[in-house]
Amino acid sequence: MSRSPDDKENHMDRRGFLECMTWVGTGVLWGAAGGVLSSRTLAHAADAAAGGDFSFVQISDSHIGFKGPANPDVTATLETAIAKINALPSPPAFVLHTGDLTHAQKPGAFDAVGELLKTVKTERVFYVPGENDVFLDGGKEYLGRYGRGTAGGRGWQSFDYRGVHFVGLVNVESYKAKGLGSLGVEQLEWLEKDVAGLPSSAPIVVFTHVPLWAVYPTWGWATADGEQALGYVRRFGSVTVLNGHIHQVLQKVEGNVAFHTAMSTAFPQPAPGAAPSPGPMKVPEDRLRGVLGLREVTYVQGRSPLAVVDRTLA
Repeated sequence: MSRSPDDKENHMDRRGFLECMTWVGTGVLWGAAGGVLSSRTLAHAADAAAGGDFSFVQISDSHIGFKGPANPDVTATLETAIAKINALPSPPAFVLHTGDLTHAQKPGAFDAVGELLKTVKTERVFYVPGENDVFLDGGKEYLGRYGRGTAGGRGWQSFDYRGVHFVGLVNVESYKAKGLGSLGVEQLEWLEKDVAGLPSSAPIVVFTHVPLWAVYPTWGWATADGEQALGYVRRFGSVTVLNGHIHQVLQKVEGNVAFHTAMSTAFPQPAPGAAPSPGPMKVPEDRLRGVLGLREVTYVQGRSPLAVVDRTLA
């Protein structure tokens, strides 16, 4: 596993993690203006979402095929997440799935998750792979299902929706070998060209699996060349970076760039550095759905910050 010499300075400390976890239980709407955060309760957030120009949902780390004690029925919790999406006051324009649809590509898992996500009431689901989706075959099956319409069929992609530019990046192709996210030269060159012609006023949303920022490199919770990618988007006035992989809500703001990690729909993981290693964390059965969830993001035209609401499955 790769390790950065700046690990101690970069990782989220225990106290910071616990502060973030309180957002999960209560549900908070976050907004940012000039890099300064503000918050409202979830009840008020629901009102705001209903009146926005459009909203979309992020779900992550469904791990269909996982059968460990941390969650013996990951299909049921994904079904609960889908029911939560379908019950939103306003249907989301689309859904972003930020990877680990399957658990190590178990037989039939891609078919199962595909059938489940067909029941989401939305126009489309966009995907990026997690390392579990490319674990066995280097991404052949994943790209056969989801590579169409992406850059060169390689999985990375961009699209525009009502004035917002969305970029989906793949940073897991070499994760098994390196133990750390990586984008690679070809994808970085594509990203630089993709955003080069956009005005700096364009809101940007980047979604990927492994965090682009160094959450905890010791556990592989970082992308080795993430800073180079971020260098291409820092000139924009509003940049929102969404990822999965670490199965918990953490948040960070650097200038005009807001980073949000997402809960899993399958099982939680320990806080950074709070266990000997990362992996599925068993919690009491009656608490499980309180640490799983989904994320709703609302964009209101004329207001640069995007409103982000994390909802649990409880």
